[in-house]
Amino acid sequence: MFVQVCLYFYCKCLWRCLKFVVRKLTGQCELQRICYNTKPGAARTMKIEASLKGSKSKRLQTSVSVHPDAIEKTIDDIMELKRINPDINPQLGVSLQACLLQIVGYRNLIAEVEKLRREMYDSENPQHEEMLLKLWKCLKPNSPLKARISKQWCEIGFQGDDPKTDFRGMGLLGLYNLVYFAEWDTEIAQQVLSDSLQPKYREVTKKAPSQFSKAEWEKKKLDKAIGYSFAIVGINITDLAYNLLVSGALKTHFYNVAPEAPTLTHFQQTFCYLMHEFHKFWIEEDPLDIMEFNRVREKFHKRLLKQLQNPEMALCPHFAASESLINM
Repeated sequence: MFVQVCLYFYCKCLWRCLKFVVRKLTGQCELQRICYNTKPGAARTMKIEASLKGSKSKRLQTSVSVHPDAIEKTIDDIMELKRINPDINPQLGVSLQACLLQIVGYRNLIAEVEKLRREMYDSENPQHEEMLLKLWKCLKPNSPLKARISKQWCEIGFQGDDPKTDFRGMGLLGLYNLVYFAEWDTEIAQQVLSDSLQPKYREVTKKAPSQFSKAEWEKKKLDKAIGYSFAIVGINITDLAYNLLVSGALKTHFYNVAPEAPTLTHFQQTFCYLMHEFHKFWIEEDPLDIMEFNRVREKFHKRLLKQLQNPEMALCPHFAASESLINM
């Protein structure tokens, strides 16, 4: 333990000495070198974030958590602290502002998403009820809902007569995401729902019957559906997106697609993309039944994490629901 502590401080001191030498040689501080030598996007913003957090100055460390309205003042403080003349380095201030907007915006997005996740569905709240009914109308426009409490909810993938019980895990966040998907990417959402309900015949060889009992054979021969309940999977994918956000894994994606602060809309667009991609992934994996859901989800999760390790990764740069914002 003592050796590890000594090694840590040695490396820290060595790193600070190295930065000092490089600044003397180049005439630029670390923030300048990052902004001038790294192209805009996740690569630059994540380096700026790491540099500010790792600074020995408290003012620089706290700059990643200021209020959005205080960003311009924060940049002035950074320039003053680093003895950088803004008149000679005008582009630096612009680059730092864009990075700080993304960094602070990501933190605020986590807070906004967490607030929705903690708010439970309330059937006495007219707004909650209106959103739930909108979900039905978007997914089943030609099938009127006969009653608020109805077996019909199972047709879009809820577990029982009253969907409110299924939102416990993700609160209103699950409902917000499902409604966004159904309202803004209606065609895709309806297609995914339709696919999930379609009968699927499994090809089996003539030798197969001898290997199974009659009951097992019938189960393997014909699956009643493609394998999952749309709404329940939507809530589960909401959980996956939430964990990617909170863990910081989505920084790569958001810093590449959001020119300034990522918003709840960006998060919901990402959810739409994940629903579409998970549906395709589920079909490719061809699981025997819903009991394999956790295995397929975990494999999908690992694939996403691997993709997001690439600093140039944007999960859905041209996704239908995102185009209007991304092309701005």
